[in-house]
Amino acid sequence: MMSKMETPENPEPGPTPVCNVGEAVRGLSTEEQCLTGSEEKEENKLSVEPPIELELDPEAEDVDLNHHRLTRIEGLDCLQKVELLCLRWNQITKIENLYMLTTLQALELYDNQITVIENLNALVNLQTLDISFNRIKKIENLDGLINLKKLFLPANKISKIENIEHLVNLELLELGDNKIRKIENISNLKKLRELYLGKNKIVKLENLEDLNQLEILSVQSNRITILEGLERVTSLQQFYISDNGIQKIEGLDTLMNLETLDLAANQIKTIENLDNNTQITEFWFNDNQLEDWNQLENLKHLPVLETVYMERNPLWQNGKDPNYRRRIKLALPTLIQIDATLCR
Repeated sequence: MMSKMETPENPEPGPTPVCNVGEAVRGLSTEEQCLTGSEEKEENKLSVEPPIELELDPEAEDVDLNHHRLTRIEGLDCLQKVELLCLRWNQITKIENLYMLTTLQALELYDNQITVIENLNALVNLQTLDISFNRIKKIENLDGLINLKKLFLPANKISKIENIEHLVNLELLELGDNKIRKIENISNLKKLRELYLGKNKIVKLENLEDLNQLEILSVQSNRITILEGLERVTSLQQFYISDNGIQKIEGLDTLMNLETLDLAANQIKTIENLDNNTQITEFWFNDNQLEDWNQLENLKHLPVLETVYMERNPLWQNGKDPNYRRRIKLALPTLIQIDATLCR
């Protein structure tokens, strides 16, 4: 049965009409329902339970079919008012049979076996689309989704940012953990506020100059070696570029709204060029090459600095210096947190 059922406020006498998706689902034991991730996938192979039928309320606005072993999308025609359709953690291989769900605002297909983005153009009211953790190689067939605000495609096999120029209402784009090598084809996304490109193969920060409303940029775990191309992204508030090959802090002068700066796990020896970034409250600098305690003086001009991460730099001395935290606090008295621990 559905995990969430809704009925009309003034139901008519007689039985409520239902539709079912029984042909595409198999029953779950109590033990199997507790499984997630790779454990569930292994257990899936052993299940031989017979098909069951699920009854859906035609008046439901939120429909939850997560963890139901669906292999196909079908039997949803009766959903006249659905706004949220959750199909996470199933075994769906194809996006299909959704054209009648024109009221849909959010579609979740997280963790299935989908290889192609298709058959979505009729969903003109869709605002959120999540096809994370699938097997998609190309961004395509999104032409009709003119009202889309959030697009989640992490953990796929995408090698290029393309075919999204028309998504002019997009506010969030998540493409982490793919095979992307270049930031491109995003200049039309004027309303974009959050861009997540972590764990790809990107070598350069570029083509960001038209993103005037961008507030969050995450390019963690890539192959970037130079801080550049950010001069016009002046609305940026959170910048995550840990685990790259950065050797020098530079190119951040115009980012006067920056509040969180994540430079962890790079190759930086000197703290510098942050004079204009006076709104920084979070400075993450662990796992770099900082040796000189005097470098902390270059953070004193940050009046609202609250948190710093400095562990696993050479000055940390493998955690053996008993005065490590005290020295940081004396240098930066505004701090309320050092590494993962609150200051006393």
